[in-house]
Amino acid sequence: MTMKTWNKYLILLAGGLLGLSSCSDFLDLKPEDKVTPEDFLWTESDLASYAVKHYEFTTHDGYNIGAWKEDNHTDNQVTASFDNRWVPGEWKVKESYSKREDDPWNFDAIRELNYFLEIVIPRYKEGTITGVDANVRQYIGEIYFQRAWKYFSKLQTFGDFPIVKTTLPDEKEPLVEASKRQPRNEVAKFILSDLDEAISYLSNTPPGGKNRITRNAALLVKSRVALFEASWLTYHKGTDRVPGGSGWPGKDFSGNLDSDIAYFLEECKKAASELADQGLLAENIAGERKMGNPYFAQFTLEDMEGCPEILFWKKYNNTDFDIFHFATSYLPSGGNSGFTRQYVETFLMSNGLPIYASGSGYKGDTSVDNVREGRESRLDLFMMKPKEVLDTKVGLTWGSKETGAPGILNLAESRAVTGYGLRKGLSDNYYTGGQTSIEGCPIFRAAEAYLNYVEASCIENNGTSIDSKAQAYWNVIRERAKLPDYKVTLDATDLSKESDWGVYSAGQQVSKLLYCIRRERRCELVEEGFRMMDLKRWRALDQVKNYQVEGVNLWESDLKDAYKDADTGKNLLIPQGQENPNVSSYAESGKYLRPYQIVKTNNIIFNGYNWCDAHYLSPIALTHFRITATNPDDLSTSVIYQNPGWPLTPSGAK
Repeated sequence: MTMKTWNKYLILLAGGLLGLSSCSDFLDLKPEDKVTPEDFLWTESDLASYAVKHYEFTTHDGYNIGAWKEDNHTDNQVTASFDNRWVPGEWKVKESYSKREDDPWNFDAIRELNYFLEIVIPRYKEGTITGVDANVRQYIGEIYFQRAWKYFSKLQTFGDFPIVKTTLPDEKEPLVEASKRQPRNEVAKFILSDLDEAISYLSNTPPGGKNRITRNAALLVKSRVALFEASWLTYHKGTDRVPGGSGWPGKDFSGNLDSDIAYFLEECKKAASELADQGLLAENIAGERKMGNPYFAQFTLEDMEGCPEILFWKKYNNTDFDIFHFATSYLPSGGNSGFTRQYVETFLMSNGLPIYASGSGYKGDTSVDNVREGRESRLDLFMMKPKEVLDTKVGLTWGSKETGAPGILNLAESRAVTGYGLRKGLSDNYYTGGQTSIEGCPIFRAAEAYLNYVEASCIENNGTSIDSKAQAYWNVIRERAKLPDYKVTLDATDLSKESDWGVYSAGQQVSKLLYCIRRERRCELVEEGFRMMDLKRWRALDQVKNYQVEGVNLWESDLKDAYKDADTGKNLLIPQGQENPNVSSYAESGKYLRPYQIVKTNNIIFNGYNWCDAHYLSPIALTHFRITATNPDDLSTSVIYQNPGWPLTPSGAK
């Protein structure tokens, strides 16, 4: 095997020549020039450019609804197509990736961040970097944050992972040695240590404002990482997905998971409370459903700098730079997404009662208007209303102007897949044709810190209680949502009547208190991409078998006659079982629209979602075993081990 091959696949090398942008805020400009290491990283502006080059966060991009699509393929949101993780055996181990950047085992960014720290930290301590000291410190902090952020992605994807803190020589032996996976709890501790370094360097008022990573953003991510690992270890403990568990493929573990769980919970609470105690939540003005409501507007303003709850965001600029997105133009039609019935039913009534509780006042689902009536403010704000006027200039409405029927028959890219439309991120601007959107994209917001603390406190107390600070934080979130004290909901909750996967961990029901906390999180973080991460860390997928995603009540509601040809009066709904069907049938699927039961022939998702335990973690591509094996023809001789349930062949897990 040539040295070139080692370079390509192990990717644990010293830094080389890097193309860097001179832009100092979060705008994805293309690199304008090349620089050599000897001439670079001596000035404040050098550090700023290097740091922003490595910004990789989920933001709006492409011909779609942008970041608002990140909860697709869960029990919250779905698209017209499905993710093969829900069909055991269909997600296959790859031999390799055609593009190195697509390989989640890739170390490119980590290597470059390590290079920066190796070069810059000594120079900073020697006082040889020119510029304003506070700014130099800011950019050093950004690099520590980004290394932690990259490693958090690896932790979620693979669990155990190599910890590489330095650049390495281009030699086989040290590269292979560095490829050995470390226990996931040690990876999580490493991430927290990097975030502590970041917090010590970062400012909340950096040059470029909150388009740059802030200290508060680092506090939030620290609470997220700590809660993630504490909950993963709690609910997966004893399995092959946790160090020391039965069948765990690693070898070097002699720690104490219980003490680690306690440590992570405490670190979560400390970071979350430091942030939450700043009182940064936006106001929710009752009855105001658009830009006059700060709570709603913070998700869709062009300039989010003045939003206290938004800790970090991306700016778009289509005047000076070609930086734009299409999220705002896709949302009004449906954008190939939609809330599931199961998710919509999780939201409480405005009196704090679940929809099934006696005295809740729930009107049923014979119309979408009935579903919305009397519900809590977050459902009202973030789900489309039938016939809602989206643009007065062109008379655009959500769904049919005459009937309010959502666009469940639209082309896939603009379909309202379930009939329940997404509304978070909808602005007062409507874009048509070649126009492009420049609304900002929030990346981190403070409300998560409140939720992280509350959950950590409940886990700490074995699901039986929460401390006084957690109680206060929870009620602040609920007051903003115009809901009464959480105890009103807790007393009325019946877990046997909840369809939420979050009722379970490891196939067993959790306490009512813990479930109510999970429900609060689910409803507060609507559309923000947390759902799959949460379900995995809670181990809430074990019981998912033949689960049918459902949308609006189609066949026992006012919608069954709402789709008629304007000229002929012919009903345009063609149920499954007929030629060229476009909706599920009443006979086969019942009254609710089932987007994955429209076509039966050759449809491997027709019988619903099924979970495979191996899918809690992702597989490692086979090429990494080949190049680290003592015998390339026997992948089991590699220093790397495959994740539990995944084969060392290009096939799927079952």
